[in-house]
Amino acid sequence: MEEQFIRVGITHGDINGVGYEVILKTFMDSRVVELCTPIIYGSSKIAGYHRKVLDLPQVNMNIISSAADAELNRINIINCVDDETKVELGQSTPIAGEASYKSLEAAVEDLTRGNIDVLLTAPINKNNIQNSNFLFPGHTEYLEECFGHKTDKVLMILMKDTLRVALVTGHVPLADVPSKITQREIVDKLVVFNKTLIQDFGIIKPRIAVLALNPHAGDNGLLGKEEQTIIIPAIQDAEKDGVMAFGPYPADGFFGSRIYDDFDGVLAMYHDQGLAPFKTLAMEDGVNYTAGLSVIRTSPAHGTAYDIAGKNIASEDSFRQALYVALDVHRNRKRHKEITANPLRKLYFEKGGDNVKLDLTKDDEA
Repeated sequence: MEEQFIRVGITHGDINGVGYEVILKTFMDSRVVELCTPIIYGSSKIAGYHRKVLDLPQVNMNIISSAADAELNRINIINCVDDETKVELGQSTPIAGEASYKSLEAAVEDLTRGNIDVLLTAPINKNNIQNSNFLFPGHTEYLEECFGHKTDKVLMILMKDTLRVALVTGHVPLADVPSKITQREIVDKLVVFNKTLIQDFGIIKPRIAVLALNPHAGDNGLLGKEEQTIIIPAIQDAEKDGVMAFGPYPADGFFGSRIYDDFDGVLAMYHDQGLAPFKTLAMEDGVNYTAGLSVIRTSPAHGTAYDIAGKNIASEDSFRQALYVALDVHRNRKRHKEITANPLRKLYFEKGGDNVKLDLTKDDEA
């Protein structure tokens, strides 16, 4: 029953999209609240509106004023959006953007204070959420500002089962990609990816495939020299840091031949290189995970899906999987922290310590 106490903060995303639909459909299964304590940051009135439009069964929500009041075996919701907020299904509106930001801001504040354990974000519209406090291309960059390590790079990972695709460059124009593909950037991303696979996914010796930037991996410089001058040296440098990295592989043959099955992670050079094949393979239940943060954040791999909003045809599979991944990572981080804390001392006592009993209430001597 320990997992039930994992408090999952859920942002409602764009209220004109499919966010509430996938949230409601996920929690129609009463067994989900046996796995965690969900806390939705949004509006019970807007949730009710979506339920009626979608003609879904009743989903009872426990309205609370703070995360501290969240109850077990209940779907808890904190009203952080004005009840008069207008929903216009399928439309991008400034009001929807404001509602997205208020939900995210409230959840991030509670995450900062430790009032929730993990964050699960429903899709936002990256354009209408922009305001004086949110000048970012998306969730990833905003959360990096809030929770990023001083030393670690933040890494976007799209995942389904054992397929995990990370990006060297994320939400940047394609024209800017070549200038951002540097040896240092690739090494930093490989190091974070490797650490994440070990710490968050419990893989002891991860194998990471690195994709090429140019077609046919540059064809020995005929189609570009970045592989020879940047990517291969970066792989060699990462190996010195204990990273098992291989490549660079031409992206088309790599995905077309399912070579990814031989690896624990794939590092792509830019957004569409990694995400286009990933979403073709795993769109329905893919998960977006933000690695390199001090906190845990997941989201479904799809967007607001304005075109099907309000039609009761959106699948909740991706959102549900994002919830499961958040819980798994929370457990894995806790386990990793336990086994890496004073490992020799822990092993000593597990083996009996020569039958010597020590007073563990005393602090260790320096």
